[in-house]
Amino acid sequence: MSSTVGKVIRCKAAVAWEAGKPLVIEEVEVAPPQAMEVRVKIVVTALCHTDVYFWEAKGQTPVFPRIFGHEAAGIVESVGEGVTELKPGDHVLPVFTGECKECRHCKSEESNMCDLLRINTDRGVMLNDGKSRFSINGKPIYHFVGTSTFSEYSVIHVGCLAKINPAAPMDKVCILSCGVSTGLGATLNVAKPPKGSTVAIFGLGAVGLSAAEGARIAGASRIIGIDLNPKRFDEAKKFGVTEFVNPKDHHKPVQEVLAEMTDGGVDRSIECTGSVNAMISAFECVHDGWGVAVLVGVPNKDDAFKTHPMNFLNEKTLKGTFFGNYKPRTDLPNVVEMYMRKELELEKFITHEVCLSEINKAFDYMLKGESLRCIIRMDG
Repeated sequence: MSSTVGKVIRCKAAVAWEAGKPLVIEEVEVAPPQAMEVRVKIVVTALCHTDVYFWEAKGQTPVFPRIFGHEAAGIVESVGEGVTELKPGDHVLPVFTGECKECRHCKSEESNMCDLLRINTDRGVMLNDGKSRFSINGKPIYHFVGTSTFSEYSVIHVGCLAKINPAAPMDKVCILSCGVSTGLGATLNVAKPPKGSTVAIFGLGAVGLSAAEGARIAGASRIIGIDLNPKRFDEAKKFGVTEFVNPKDHHKPVQEVLAEMTDGGVDRSIECTGSVNAMISAFECVHDGWGVAVLVGVPNKDDAFKTHPMNFLNEKTLKGTFFGNYKPRTDLPNVVEMYMRKELELEKFITHEVCLSEINKAFDYMLKGESLRCIIRMDG
């Protein structure tokens, strides 16, 4: 048994003391896990745009000081009362949303929106007692989406941990905790393009490129990337994108451009920007009779859009998705196995690598638009 079990662990963590200010490497105290909680040694983490968004305090009532981070891989150090599925030494992916396995959503084959553990960006404490497991000199440091992986150790609800193959390289599969799975699942689980179909991807960031990767895996014959930044087009070719459209290059709505390119519309479209205009275009560009559009991007809270009801009566389908419709504990181990079988390529998403002490470099890369995913090694 580890000598740390049941004891407070002192370790390094990158703490955000206030919005938009550089993270500070601090020694934090990490309390032992309570009932249904697990303490995880984080081996490697990655920076996702969502971390940056909430660090800038654009998306919520600011909660600081806080430890961000939600794409990671680690090893179970100890488990709390009632935890039976995991044991010390298991390899896990922490996930920002969970699967309690007991609620109606978890028991449904059609939903992954767990009543208990669905993402909550405002909560900075554990469900068990409403307190943080992180502290510095007795002062609480708040959690982020139940994961807080910018710390060498973190305490996480068991329902937000996917047990994975210990042979899987953590510095690759850690990026499956959020963005890659979201885009991949939007295509494979929701859009479900038939082999040989035409797929349009709106937005060629990490999520959009993951959606393109899903279309490639599904055997799409044409994958059309739509983005306002032409610099993204060359990189998108690595992910199977075959054609590119920049809406700024045309004097008509991009849905009309796509309809002309594809004899009436694409078979499937996936919207990954959060822009209302892109959502409208993604829906209206699919072919009548069988076209399916999937919305992935998160809009601003006051956004709304309109489209003519005839689009629905013409048998176009509009769907939404959350985390690619993957149930974290049930499905993510299988996505890891897709990578292990070389069906899914992850290396091409990883553009930079730093150690924990250099974490602010990762933020700089993201803010400058230079990185898809920056890996942060905790032992550096």
